[in-house]
Amino acid sequence: MDPQQLIFLVILGGALLLFISEKLRVDLVAMLALMALALTGILDAKEALAGFASEPAIIVAGVFVLSAGLSSTGVTDRIGAMIGRAAGGSEWRAIAVTIPTVALLASVSHHLMVTAMMLPIMLRLARDKNLPASRLLMPMSLAASLGTTLTLFSAPAFLLASDLLERNGGEGLHIFSITPIGATLVLVGMACMLLGRWLLPKRTGGGGDSDYLRLDHYYTELLIEADSPWIGRSYAEFQKRFARRLDIVDWLRHGVRRRGREPGQPLQAGDVLLVRTSPDEIASIKDEPGVALHSVARYGEARRDGRESELLGEEQIVQAVVASDSEFVGRSVGEIDFARTLGVVLVGLWRRDGWFRGELANVELREGDLLVLWGRQQNLAALAGNRAFLMLVPFTGAPRLRSKAGMAIGVMLTTVFLAATELLPAQIAFLLGAVGMVLLRCVDIERAYREIDVRIFVMIAGVIPLGAAMQKTGTAQLFADQVLRVAADWSPLAVLLVMFWAAALLTQILSDAATTVLLAPVAFAVATALGLPPAPFVVCIALGAVASFLTPIGHHGNLLILGPGQYTFGDFLKVGLPMTVGISLASAWLARWLWLGGPLWP
Repeated sequence: MDPQQLIFLVILGGALLLFISEKLRVDLVAMLALMALALTGILDAKEALAGFASEPAIIVAGVFVLSAGLSSTGVTDRIGAMIGRAAGGSEWRAIAVTIPTVALLASVSHHLMVTAMMLPIMLRLARDKNLPASRLLMPMSLAASLGTTLTLFSAPAFLLASDLLERNGGEGLHIFSITPIGATLVLVGMACMLLGRWLLPKRTGGGGDSDYLRLDHYYTELLIEADSPWIGRSYAEFQKRFARRLDIVDWLRHGVRRRGREPGQPLQAGDVLLVRTSPDEIASIKDEPGVALHSVARYGEARRDGRESELLGEEQIVQAVVASDSEFVGRSVGEIDFARTLGVVLVGLWRRDGWFRGELANVELREGDLLVLWGRQQNLAALAGNRAFLMLVPFTGAPRLRSKAGMAIGVMLTTVFLAATELLPAQIAFLLGAVGMVLLRCVDIERAYREIDVRIFVMIAGVIPLGAAMQKTGTAQLFADQVLRVAADWSPLAVLLVMFWAAALLTQILSDAATTVLLAPVAFAVATALGLPPAPFVVCIALGAVASFLTPIGHHGNLLILGPGQYTFGDFLKVGLPMTVGISLASAWLARWLWLGGPLWP
C-alpha cells in the first residue's frame, strides 16, 4: 500500500466517522473531504471541484425546481386527493392504490417531497376510514423510495453511477435504463405489503404539538365581491367549482343564515360563505376572481388608505394559540375586534372538537383555539409578546397557481422527453425545464431557489471527488482484489448480490449518494477483473443504496413517518428484511438479464 492510498484511507475514514456521528452536517463533511483531497495533492484543483459542474448535481437542482412547479400549481395535491378517493375504505385497496401511484409520482419528483406531501393525506384517509395509520404510512414511504428506481434522474445514486461509467470511458445509463428493474421492484414491494400485511403494526398514529400546528382544515369566511363573476350564478355551480378544495358549512346574506340552501339559488354581492378548507386554499383565495377572505376585505382593505399606505406589501399570515389565562377566553371574535385592538385580522379558526355555524364574529374563543391572523409585520411582531397567546408561528399554507397546472405538466413531460430521446444532454434538458417553470410562472423565482436543497447539491458535488480519488490512488482496485480473492469462482449472479448487499448495509449509516460513490469504483474494478461489463455491478450498488429498508434511518422518508406512525426500530426490520431480500434477488436477476444476457425466467 503506497503513501497516497494511506492518506486517502485516513481522509475516507475521517469522513465516514463524521458522516456516521452526525456531529457536522453532511454537506460540510463533504466539503472538508474535498479540501483534504486537494490540500494533500491527491486531486488537483480541477478534479476536486469537478463535482459542482457535474451532471448529477445539475440534474438534482433541476428536479427540485420541477418538483416545486408541480407542487405550487396543485398537481401533486390533485394526485394525492385522487389516491384518497380511489383507496376506498378497505386496507388492502388503500395499499394497492397507494404504492403504484406514489411510486409514479416519486419517479418524476423528489421522494422526500412526495412523502411529506402524502403524509397528511394518508393520515386523513386513515382517520376518515377508521384504519390504523401505521398500516398505511410505511407502504407509502417505501413506495416513494421504490419509485426512485423507475427513472435515472429521480435518485442521485443512479446519476452518480452513470457518471462513473462515463468517466471511465464507457456508456452511461439512459434515462429509462433502469425502468424494467424499477417497475419489477414496485410490484415486488406491493406484493410484499399486501401478502405480508400482518407484519405491519396496528397503531393509530401520533398527534402531538407538531401535528397540532400542521392541520388539514380551518374555518374561514369567503366574501362574494361587488364585481364578482359569481353574482347571479347558482350556489350549486359554486359548490361544483370548489368541491375538491373546500366544504361549505353555512351561507349568510346580510348577516342572516340562509336556512333553505336550494342548489339553484343565485349568489349575490356581499354573500358570505363559511367554509372548512386547508391552509393552502386560504393562501390561494386571493388568486380567485371575485372571491375574497371576508375579514381581510372588511378590515384589511380599509387599512390600505391614509397615511400608512406606504407600508403596503408587508402583510403576513401567522398562527396563534389562545392561552389558558388569555383575556380573550369567553369573548366573541366580534367583541374583541382584532383589527382595532391588535392591528391584525382574524382570517381562520380551528378548534379540536368544535363545529361552527353562523358568522365567525359570533364565535366565543376557548383555551387552545388556533387562530389564523393576517397583518403587517410590525403588528405581528408586537403580538408575539402578548401573553394572551402561547405561541406565534408562520402559517403553513402556500398559494396554489392552479391555472398553471397544465403548463407545469407540459414542462415536466417535455423535460423527460428531451432527456429520454437524448435530443439534449440530460443536464441541459433538466436545466431548461427548471428555467421553463420559472419563466411560465408555474413557480416564482424565490420559491424555486428555496426548494433547491443546497445540502444535497453540495454533498453530491463534494462526494464525487471521493470516488475519483478512490480510483486515482488505486484504492478501489485494492478493495476489488480482496473481493475477488473470495468471489473469484462465484457466478455473476452471486457477485451482483454481494454488490447489492454491501451497499444495502452501508446505506443504513450513509446517504445513498455517498454509498454509491464509495462502492461503485469497487464494483467497476471487480467487473473489469472478471472481464464483464461494469454496468450491472455498478447499478446493483446504486439499487442497494436506494432500495434497502432495513432500518428507519436508512432513508429520510422513513424518518418523516416514524413519529406519526408510532413505529419502532424493530417494525422496520421485521417488514424491511424480507422485502429487501426479495428486492435484492429481483435486482440482481434483472441486472444480469439486461446487461449480461442471462435468462429472464428461471
